[in-house]
Amino acid sequence: MTVRCRIAPSPTGPLHIGTARTALYNFLFARHEGGTFVLRLEDTDVARSTVAYERDILEGLHWLGLAWDEGPEVAGQPARGPFAPYRQMERLPLYRDAADQLLSRDLAYPCYCTKAELDADRAAQEANGQPPRYVGRCAHLTAEQRRAREAEGRRPAIRFRIPPGVVGFDDLVRGHVEIDTDALGGDLVIVRSDGTPLYHFTVVVDDAEMAMTHVIRGEDHLSNTPKHILLFRALGADVPAFAHLPLILNPDRTKMSKRKSQTAVADYRAEGVVPEAMVNFLALLGWASGTEDEIFSLDELIERFDLSRVHSGGAVFDRNRLEWLNGQWIRRLSTEDLAERLVPFLAAHLETRRAAGDIPVCEPGADDLRPLIPLVQERLPVLGAIGPLVDFLFVDPLRVDPATLVPKRWDPDTTMAALVAARDVIAGQGRVSFEADELEGPLRDLASARGWKPGDLFMAIRVAITGRTATPPLFDTMVALGRARTLERLEAAAGVLRGSPTGT
Repeated sequence: MTVRCRIAPSPTGPLHIGTARTALYNFLFARHEGGTFVLRLEDTDVARSTVAYERDILEGLHWLGLAWDEGPEVAGQPARGPFAPYRQMERLPLYRDAADQLLSRDLAYPCYCTKAELDADRAAQEANGQPPRYVGRCAHLTAEQRRAREAEGRRPAIRFRIPPGVVGFDDLVRGHVEIDTDALGGDLVIVRSDGTPLYHFTVVVDDAEMAMTHVIRGEDHLSNTPKHILLFRALGADVPAFAHLPLILNPDRTKMSKRKSQTAVADYRAEGVVPEAMVNFLALLGWASGTEDEIFSLDELIERFDLSRVHSGGAVFDRNRLEWLNGQWIRRLSTEDLAERLVPFLAAHLETRRAAGDIPVCEPGADDLRPLIPLVQERLPVLGAIGPLVDFLFVDPLRVDPATLVPKRWDPDTTMAALVAARDVIAGQGRVSFEADELEGPLRDLASARGWKPGDLFMAIRVAITGRTATPPLFDTMVALGRARTLERLEAAAGVLRGSPTGT
């Protein structure tokens, strides 16, 4: 048997972390087993589906490196695979044929119930403390009764008959599962009165027609599985193997939702999470590698992935762990690769500063960032952190807050005197000896001679030349800024203090 599995997102929202994790597990399983990974777009919710959401999903899967073997036409390229089309709205004739097949065998029937009738049934059940359930009003209508309802102008939906009994299946994650069909809410609507098919029907028709061997999806679909198994059987199709993945949870162990958490993959991408780290993180969000290792490339995950190691309990989304993994992957990138990836993040940050009134001196490119990589690579939790680390190099004139400029143990007069003295020491080093290891010694000697703590002096210099209290190593920062600009900024900062109310 050749393994066939799929991801079938609905373009009614951006690519969700949960959908991305499900896509990854399907991809890893298919690749590990030498099978086929299929992308299918479930776009029958016309009112909520948008081209923008579809683009976000496709771009997100590409960004993660999850290339599908079969899927819809995208970016002007034709659909790929023998079961095209791969968009449900283009497959409506298949659903009509399947519904007609079930109707002809009396496995489904037209239902003429109005919304008012269904609402009244539900209200009565609630009043009696009963779970909601279709009462079967239209399950056994005669042909004459159906004609009478149609004469009233009623347009029927189609309901699938749910037989009594227990549906059992062996879940590849959870073991043997049995659910009594009495808990399924009665006969199931599979086609609305306007002719549009519903999810439970389309997903089964598509999985059957596309010969899916495995359905790997979230735990929230577990209760739907008996309905789907019954539909597979009614259609005369092979029932695929099921694997239900654990829910992704907030730190408080509630189900992850956009009300409490950042759930869109694009948001993490925009912050500067690298795809290698996101794939690594998502893989470990419910799956155990069987080793103490935590860093895995996509190829390594393909080699190791096994559904038997997927947890059945919920997986907590730990933002700190994601940032730790992201830092690990950033440190594995080559200088050239990292510089290229950082360019758009620095450009966006400088544009924000421009909007605030600062003046970027250039549009930085990879050539500008490459020399800075040794200074920042160890300090980046996300690519988006590059701006505050190096923006001072690309903005002139630099605005410095006098309150930040004065160390906690100093006053403005001491700080101004220190900056003037530091400028003189640095100017005395000359252009040739303007290197990090040549600057530290003389400045420490200055602090010792004046009775200052080196940390206070260095903090005053750091703020004076960068405008920030946290930067890459100070002396490397001065070298990156250059001798002339370092001296200019020390002079300017001393002037800021000289003009302050408490300065001399």
